[in-house]
Amino acid sequence: MDAIFVFLLAASFLIVMFSGYPIAFVLGGVAVAFAALGTLLDNFTVVDADMASLRMIGFVANRIFDSLSSYSLIPMSMFIFMGMMLDKSGAAERLLTQMHKVLRPVPGGMAVAVVIIGVVLAASTGIIGASVVLLATIAMPAMRAAGYEDRLGLGVIGATGCLGILIPPSIMLIVMGDQLQIPVGDLFRGAMVPGLLLALFYVGYAVFVALRNPSAAPALAYADPRPLSTAIKDLVGSLLGPLLLIMAVLGSIIFGIATPTEASGIGAAGATLLAFASKRLTWDSFKEVCHETALTTAFLFGLIFGASCFSVVLRGYGGDELIESALHALPLGPNGTLVFILFLVFLLGFFLDWMEIILIVAPLVLPVLSALGHEPAWVAILMAICLQTSFLTPPVGMALFYLKNTVDDVKITDVYRSVLPFIAIQVTILMLAFVLPVLVLW
Repeated sequence: MDAIFVFLLAASFLIVMFSGYPIAFVLGGVAVAFAALGTLLDNFTVVDADMASLRMIGFVANRIFDSLSSYSLIPMSMFIFMGMMLDKSGAAERLLTQMHKVLRPVPGGMAVAVVIIGVVLAASTGIIGASVVLLATIAMPAMRAAGYEDRLGLGVIGATGCLGILIPPSIMLIVMGDQLQIPVGDLFRGAMVPGLLLALFYVGYAVFVALRNPSAAPALAYADPRPLSTAIKDLVGSLLGPLLLIMAVLGSIIFGIATPTEASGIGAAGATLLAFASKRLTWDSFKEVCHETALTTAFLFGLIFGASCFSVVLRGYGGDELIESALHALPLGPNGTLVFILFLVFLLGFFLDWMEIILIVAPLVLPVLSALGHEPAWVAILMAICLQTSFLTPPVGMALFYLKNTVDDVKITDVYRSVLPFIAIQVTILMLAFVLPVLVLW
């Protein structure tokens, strides 16, 4: 009987999800409906005694309160504020302008500049939509003017803009740490090397394309009337503020000086000071940043709210035990089971956002993988690398739509084709992290 209700719960979620309703309402609504159904059937003694926990629909409240009052989720809003404020400071625009000037003579230099700026944005903002839109707005016209093919430009911008979901301080890692009960600092340290390797491979791909087909990414003459040394000094000056902020935030976490919560406060204050120093901080811009931060945080907490309802009802029906027994029954061994789950997560990324996968799937499969002897932090980072592809894989990769809406004179199919090599790079890094756990567990 329990298995039937688990199947009906999952099927109902999938059907309603494709109806177009907001995913947070779908998760919460389906969960409450099945909690009420469980209460009704339990009163009529139709279901098993195992469902006694569903006798009162109010049981969901405690779980929701525990989730939404979690201390480990506090950094999420502060890092969002930090990213929004840095966006207002104009730091990325100045960096990209200076980097383009310096790297023009390098084959694929403008694409390399986009990747470098993307890493800085990822380590200082972590807001995927803002990074993709900002890079596309600033870099795409310049790359077109320089003769770059749209396919390379769109791919580099889309993939690089998604680095913020993996490179700390990542909102995804904060949510993952809270849901999987893994210290966020461990996840930040574990994600650094794979994130930087992704950026390095993106640079390598851009240079390879430029060398193999110079017309796709032509090298240009240095066009600034000032000496190159002066342009490099300006570039270093533009980099100094964001790099100091990154070192203050991530360095304090990595070396144990501050907790992620404390470091997020440092980041928010530092970003505000950078905006003030650049003379971009006004009362109106400050209110706008606070408003955008509140909306984004409310959206994320809405998802956590709905997923908390869904997961606790699923467990009430014995869904976690059913999934655990099914995974243990697979004749694949510990590594084979892990590969199977990563492949499943990769496929789910075609249809679901990373948030739903983390909140629903990850808490169900991690205990099984831990019982098979896998290090939880390593498994979590492997999932995070795999989930990064969900931003680029059609049909619902959010970065693809950010690109299409910003560069509106391209077809969505062109955007799809442009990101395929970068999805392959992400899968390659995932395989490297799987084969060489030291990349994560250093």
